[in-house]
Amino acid sequence: MLSRKQTPPDSPWKEKEEKLLHYSKSKEPNLLMTILNNPHLRFGAFVFVFLSAWLLLLLFWFPPKITITPTTTPNVVEALLVPDQDTQEQPKSKCEDPSVSVYVYPLPAKFNIALLDRCETLNVYTDMCPHVANHGLGQPKPNMGSAASWFATHQFIGEMIFHARVENHPCRTHDPSRATLFYVPFYGGLYASSKFREANLTARDELALELVEHIQSQPTWQKRKGKDHFIALGRTAWDFMRTSDGPDFGANVLLNLPAVKNMSVLTVERQPWQGANQFGIPYPSYFHPYTLPEMMTWQTKMRGATRPYLFSFIGGPRKGLEKAAVRNEFIRQCGESTRCFLMKCGANGASKCHEPSEVLKVMSESQFCLQAPGDSYTRRSTFDSVLAGCIPVFFSPHTAYTQYKWFLPAEVSEYSVYIDEKSEGSKRIEEELLKIPTEKVAMMREKVIEMIPSLTYAHPNASGLGFKDAVDVALASLANHVNNLVN
Repeated sequence: MLSRKQTPPDSPWKEKEEKLLHYSKSKEPNLLMTILNNPHLRFGAFVFVFLSAWLLLLLFWFPPKITITPTTTPNVVEALLVPDQDTQEQPKSKCEDPSVSVYVYPLPAKFNIALLDRCETLNVYTDMCPHVANHGLGQPKPNMGSAASWFATHQFIGEMIFHARVENHPCRTHDPSRATLFYVPFYGGLYASSKFREANLTARDELALELVEHIQSQPTWQKRKGKDHFIALGRTAWDFMRTSDGPDFGANVLLNLPAVKNMSVLTVERQPWQGANQFGIPYPSYFHPYTLPEMMTWQTKMRGATRPYLFSFIGGPRKGLEKAAVRNEFIRQCGESTRCFLMKCGANGASKCHEPSEVLKVMSESQFCLQAPGDSYTRRSTFDSVLAGCIPVFFSPHTAYTQYKWFLPAEVSEYSVYIDEKSEGSKRIEEELLKIPTEKVAMMREKVIEMIPSLTYAHPNASGLGFKDAVDVALASLANHVNNLVN
């Protein structure tokens, strides 16, 4: 027996739709007849139809012009060099030095910001991605003060900070005909450290050679053959001066190229004997202030710091017979003295040695800070000690005196102590430091604290800074140097 399929009951929504449709149909004829029989309504309907037809005709023959503004989403890497919106809205301060007018070459991205796309491979020893953030300032350190001014800045990232600072500098010009300086913003240090283990020398040198070829093809180069051009590098000159008769530490040949020898090279460590065109610039420390009041507040804090330790040493052993002997001796002396604060770096102390607040704590509690040469002559620690108001003690003239003449007082005894690492005094450091009168120590510390602004890299987005930072000093000194060269 077949069962008959039951028709489902109509839903309330369907019933409502049918009622509305029936109502509409039943009303349509009556409404039309009303309009046709009423002369006033008939005239109104005629006017409405006529105007509608006229508007359609106008739209057809004269379509409105629509302007479409293209919108682009900037690459994350490119955004690293774009000032914050709040800063962009602020009026830029005027250039205070008429001798400085710097033009920034718009290099193809492969020479700088495109390198950051592979930030995890930019250093064979560490992932650089956290360090290239915030214009190269690194990760904020709010526990040290303002999160906008304190950062865990990598010691070899200075070229990025320099670039970002010049991009927003009041003495920058976009007109090459008005420039006295031509800046080539090549991230050579980051590229070099990514190729330290590259056995193929052609591949290791490739980008450096391409850079020179590109710059030499520019009309602005031809005028003075590069004498008014400069480059800033975040690594030591040794990383760009490979020799054919020496050991291969992974360096390329950038600074050996004739065209680059015509330029001025700013680097955190110059080659003392073959670096006639090389000029030392500070390693970046952790403080990157926006304003003069910020700087003055920090200086006041360092003036009032209690310093219970006579001296301190932050560092670990080094490989190599001579380096190991010097480092081990300093570690021994400091460890045996109750007047010395030792932060030993290495397998057990590495985390503290790379923590900015811990480093500055040691130095701000010390009167003197030992600056033994490390893998090369110079140390970032020198600039950390100045930031902390701690008088640096040098054991080689090439750690500071032959490096940073644009930044340091000519009279070295005003701000530092020198003990030759091969002298008898290096075997009794505590005794040598105790010989210095208290009044002299106070004068030296004040000089060191006065030096903080010119050795500090201000925040790249700072506007109307109120003091001359490391970039200001470098540009002014460079303009004077170039002026002497070309005139």
